[in-house]
Amino acid sequence: MGDGRVITLETGVLAKQADGSVTVRMGDIILLATVVATKEAREGIDFLPLQVEYREKFSAAGRFPGGFFKREARPSDHEVLTSRLVDRALRPLFPDDFHGDTQVVITLMSTDKKNHSDSLACLAGAAALAVSDIPFGGPVSEVRVSRINGQFKVNPTMEESAEADLDLIVAATENDILMVEGEMKEVQEADMIEAIKVAHEAIKVHCRVLNELSAAVPKSQVKRTYEHENKNEALEKKIFDFCYQRYYDLAMKPSAKEERSANFGQVKEDCLATLSEEELADKAMLNRYFKKAQKKAVRNVVLDHGVRLDGRKSTDIRPIWCEVDVLPGTHGSAIFTRGETQAINLLTLGSSLDEQTIDLATRKGSEDFMLHYNFPSFSTGEVRPIRGPGRREVGHGNLALRALKPVIPQGEENPYTIRLNCDILESNGSSSMATVCSGTLALMDAGIKITAPVSGIAMGMISDGKRHAILSDILGDEDFLGDMDFKVTGTAKGITATQMDMKVDGLPYEVLAQALEQARQGRLHILDEMLKTLDKPREDYKPHAPRIITFEVPKESIGPIIGPGGRVIQEIQAETGATISIDEVDGKGIVEIASEDKSSIDAAVARVKAIAFPPQAEVGANYKGKVKTIMPYGAFVEVLPGTDGLLHVSELAWERIERVEDVLKEGELVEFQVTGKDPRTGKLKLSRRVLLPKPEGYVEREQNGERRERRDRPRRERSDDRRPPRRDRD
Repeated sequence: MGDGRVITLETGVLAKQADGSVTVRMGDIILLATVVATKEAREGIDFLPLQVEYREKFSAAGRFPGGFFKREARPSDHEVLTSRLVDRALRPLFPDDFHGDTQVVITLMSTDKKNHSDSLACLAGAAALAVSDIPFGGPVSEVRVSRINGQFKVNPTMEESAEADLDLIVAATENDILMVEGEMKEVQEADMIEAIKVAHEAIKVHCRVLNELSAAVPKSQVKRTYEHENKNEALEKKIFDFCYQRYYDLAMKPSAKEERSANFGQVKEDCLATLSEEELADKAMLNRYFKKAQKKAVRNVVLDHGVRLDGRKSTDIRPIWCEVDVLPGTHGSAIFTRGETQAINLLTLGSSLDEQTIDLATRKGSEDFMLHYNFPSFSTGEVRPIRGPGRREVGHGNLALRALKPVIPQGEENPYTIRLNCDILESNGSSSMATVCSGTLALMDAGIKITAPVSGIAMGMISDGKRHAILSDILGDEDFLGDMDFKVTGTAKGITATQMDMKVDGLPYEVLAQALEQARQGRLHILDEMLKTLDKPREDYKPHAPRIITFEVPKESIGPIIGPGGRVIQEIQAETGATISIDEVDGKGIVEIASEDKSSIDAAVARVKAIAFPPQAEVGANYKGKVKTIMPYGAFVEVLPGTDGLLHVSELAWERIERVEDVLKEGELVEFQVTGKDPRTGKLKLSRRVLLPKPEGYVEREQNGERRERRDRPRRERSDDRRPPRRDRD
C-alpha cells in the first residue's frame, strides 16, 4: 500500500472446487473470492450472463444481524452497490463471444471495522479470475482515492474518508481507466482528473502482482476453449451490404425514438425477406449481424458529419421544461422533462424518528436523507411484472443521492429527515440525471434551504481510434452504440458526483478533460433552464408540512421527560398530538418536537420545558392540574409538570366530604390554590374550597377550627378546660 499496510493474496487453500479461488487480506480484513463459469452457453444467449455478488457476513464483525431474523437475507443496498462497482470493472474485459454463465462471489469473512473492505472487492474478484482458466482480459483492480486536507490518499480509513472533500472509486487495467464513481464537495474538473491519475498509479501495482499470481498457478496458463457463437462470414457480409447504407441514410435524417425504431426495423424486415430458410435458422446470429451493421452506420454518421440520430450537434441539449408544486398533497414536488426523458420527484419531510436505520456488518447508524429511484416498465412502453427495485434502480438512486447530498443543509438549518421518491415517467437516455434535476426543484419547492442548486448531464463518446466525438445529453440509442457513458452532476461552482463507464481501451486524459469541460457547459445550460421555473428555495414550507422545533435541555432532565417506561413522553404526545424525540448528544439532551399544528407544538414545548426547567409554584396563586392519585385522605394533584401537591379531603369543599372519589376522579383536571407547604415533607398544600363560594350562614368550619386549635395546645394549658368528673355534673 505504500503506507505500511500490506495486502496478501493466497490461493489453493479454500474453495478448491471453484474455477478460481483467492483470499485477500489486509490487516484483519479477509475477503474470499470465487469464480465459476459453465463450459457451454445456454441456447439463444448472445450476451455474457455475468453475476457478481458481494456479501458481508455479520460474524465478520462479531455481530448479530439486527431485526427478527438472525441470518443474512437479501443483500443490502451497500452490498448491491459494491457488486455493481465490481461488475462494471470486470464485464468489459471478457471476450465479446464468451457467453457462459459466470458467477463471481466475494464474501467478507473478517473485518477490522476501520478500513473500507469494499475497496478490496474488485482486487479479490480479479484475482480469482487470474488463477482460473476462464477467458478474461485482465488483470484489473480498483481502489478508493480521497482528498483529505488537500492531500490525496489511496484506500483511506473510514475515519479519514469522513473528512474528505473528494471520494472516488476508480477501476482500471495497467493501461486504461475502466470505471469511475464517487462524490465530491463542488470540486473542479482538474482536481477530479488528478485524483484518477493518483488512483491509476496504485492500480498498476495491483495489476503487476496479479500477473505474478497468475504465473504461479499452472491452471491459469491455459485458458479454456469455447465456441459460444455460430459464425457465417458470407451471411454477415450479405446483411452488411444490404443494410449498412440504408441505416446510414436513416441516421442522417432526424427522427423521434418510435419513428426511428420503426424505420430501422423495416430495413431489417426487408433484408430478412431476401434470406433463405437455412440462413434464417440462427436468429441469435442474425440479430448480432444486424446490430453490428446498424452500430457501424450510426457511429460513422456522427464521426463523418457530426449529425446525431435526433438531428442535434454534439454539444446540443434537448428541449427542457419543468414544473413545481404539481402534487398538492406532498411536501414538495417537481417534474423535469428533457426531450423524451421525464422524471417526477416527490418530497416528504419527517422527524428524526423517520430516519433510516443502517445495520451493516461494517457500519451501524442512521441516515436522514433518502432518495429512491423507480423505473416502471411503462416509461419505455414495455410490459414487465412489478417487483422490488433492481440493481440498476439502486445504483441510479445512489448516484442521484450523492449528487444532492452535499447541498443539503445540516444542523439547525435543516431539522428534517428528507425522502425524495422519483418515478421515471418517460425514458430515452439519462433518467438518473433527470432524477437529480427534478430532485433539486422538489427540494426548493419544499422550502429546503439548499446551499446551491444541482443539475446533471450524461455524456457519451464515439471513437474509431483516431477520431473522437464527445456527445452531450445522450439518447438511449447513443448509450448503447457509444464507447463511453459519463454522468456528471454539480452546482455552478463545481462537481458533486460522477459515474463513468468505458467500453473501449485507451481513453487519453486530454479526451477525458474535453469531455468534462463539455459536460460543465452542458450542465450549466440545464441549470439555467431549471432556474427559470424556480430560482431559489421557497421562503417557507408548505402549510401542511410538519414543523419541527429543536432545543437543548439538561442531561439530567432526559429521564424525567421520558418518564418510567416512557409514560411521561407518551402522555405528552397523546395529549398534544405532537411527535417528540429526545437524544443525548455531547452530554446534552436534544429534544425534537414535530407537528403540522403550531398550537400542538407550542403545547408540547411548554410541557417539556416545564419538566426540564421546572418553575416554582407561588403560594396564593391559582392553578389547574390533573389529579394523579386518589388516597383516603385526599388527592395528589399536578401543580406544574414534575411538581405535585396534596389536596386534603378537608380542602375539597366547604361542606364535609366523606369520600374523595365523590368529588374527584383520577385524570380529571381540577382548579385549586396553593396555600402553603408542609414544613415536614416540603409538599405543597392545596385547596379547592377557597375558590368556591362560601355557603350562606356557614359556621361549622370555624367551630371545627376552634376545636382543632384547642387540641393543638399543650396538655397542661388545656387542664382548666377539661369537663368535671361525672359525679359533679349534676
